[in-house]
Amino acid sequence: MAWSKDISRKAHQVIGPLMGAALMSYFAYHAVQGDRGLIAWWNLRYEIEKTNFEMAEVTAEKQALEHRVSLLRPGSLDRDMLEERARLMLGAVHPDDLIIPLAPVQKPHEPAAE
Repeated sequence: MAWSKDISRKAHQVIGPLMGAALMSYFAYHAVQGDRGLIAWWNLRYEIEKTNFEMAEVTAEKQALEHRVSLLRPGSLDRDMLEERARLMLGAVHPDDLIIPLAPVQKPHEPAAE
């Protein structure tokens, strides 16, 4: 009977630290892997960086288009821009024009045309 009291006393001494270690492991795991953990934070930072880069590209493209449109406004009509747009829309080519064909622009997700 003495040995059962000894085992019971030892078990009580071990259970507390084991529970503490399990609790610390639980919180450490969720601090790294959880919905708001370090890995989720890194992924969110990457998505924000990628989105900011895309936004900068779209903003630059928008500014270029706004500049081209401003050249076609009645108050500041640029004759070269007007002629370029008219020829493009009508498919007209002057006999003295030098035409340099360019390869078609491929989108990254489209296969190459053969």
